[in-house]
Amino acid sequence: MILPSTESLDAVVLWIAATYALPSWACAPRLVIRAPEKRCGKSRLLDLVEAACHNPLITVNASPAAVYRAIGTDNPPTLLIDEYDTIFGPAAAGSAEDLRGLLNAGHQRNRPALRYDANTQRVEKIATFAMAAMAGIGAAPDTIEDRAVVVHMRRRAGREKVKPWRIMRDRPMVEAIGAELSEWLLGNLDVLRAAEPVMPVEDRAADTWEPLIALADLAGGDWPIRARTAAVTLTGAKEENGATSDRIRLLTDCRSIFTTADAEALPTADIIAQLRAMDESPWPDLTPHRLGVMLREFEVRSAGNIRFPTGQAKGYTRASFADAWDRYCAPDVPNRQGQASQPSQPSPPSSEAGRFSGWDGSNRPTKTTVPGLTCDGTVGTVGTDTPRLYVIEGDK
Repeated sequence: MILPSTESLDAVVLWIAATYALPSWACAPRLVIRAPEKRCGKSRLLDLVEAACHNPLITVNASPAAVYRAIGTDNPPTLLIDEYDTIFGPAAAGSAEDLRGLLNAGHQRNRPALRYDANTQRVEKIATFAMAAMAGIGAAPDTIEDRAVVVHMRRRAGREKVKPWRIMRDRPMVEAIGAELSEWLLGNLDVLRAAEPVMPVEDRAADTWEPLIALADLAGGDWPIRARTAAVTLTGAKEENGATSDRIRLLTDCRSIFTTADAEALPTADIIAQLRAMDESPWPDLTPHRLGVMLREFEVRSAGNIRFPTGQAKGYTRASFADAWDRYCAPDVPNRQGQASQPSQPSPPSSEAGRFSGWDGSNRPTKTTVPGLTCDGTVGTVGTDTPRLYVIEGDK
């Protein structure tokens, strides 16, 4: 395989290891392998994950009932789903909502599914907690990606060569690595259960990455730095590539309008006219009523009649948006007119070699930490060696 970055490679390796220590985790991170088109290696990567992970159960189409029954055991399998776009895509028309609910609930321990058994006339609890990986074209459901380590695959360039995957020849070797992981981790479950690693990310991202970082701390060496680098990098990429909801887009666009106008209040009609005029505007049919309904979800309400230089009109004040902008929009608020802006500092490319040095785990990483690939790009990963450590100074 040629993965898109070393951080992606580290994340996949740590996720595979985490499948062997499921009894230690409060959350079971999902692994989403997505690609923009076919022939990007997503199914091949899922093959490698299947060969290395704990007790794999791979499927391209399974009923939710069968999956529930497979997971609801004392030794739940690692659920692997290929071609999720055929399950959750538009053609499915919501037919896989039970499966999506299972994947969402199974991210956290003690979230059982309830089913009524007519034969016994009892409500039974079915466990949902299990590790799960998915591969497909396009984005997975956002509720799943929010609980996942997301790897964006891409098609190999002509200069990038790999050896073919032969199941009969290669799978036993990969499976043997999984057996070594199992032997190592089963003797350290209590240590992992008590671990409280310093996290470089927050909220749900911290829940998802905590098992991987706890494993990296147990492994020692440069793994603690590599794991935290992967968490920061891949979480940032997921946020950058994530689809923005219409409501968040509306808040952001309104912020731009108020910033450009440098005004404390604007007429509703002016706000709507500028929203409609924006490039690739999703608001061609926006009305004052719809604007009010969408903003009301964020507790942003019209100030009623406001006196403007052009006369009295209904409008909104900047102050009414302030709390919603602070809570839901990106923190880099555009500068007001007349204020000097600070030039951004370029970040080193993610493909450059680099590592943290002297990081004590007390704050978010601030140095480029991405090691270069350890192959020459012409023979795949053959001859991979342990990378040397480098440090690249930078602001980000």
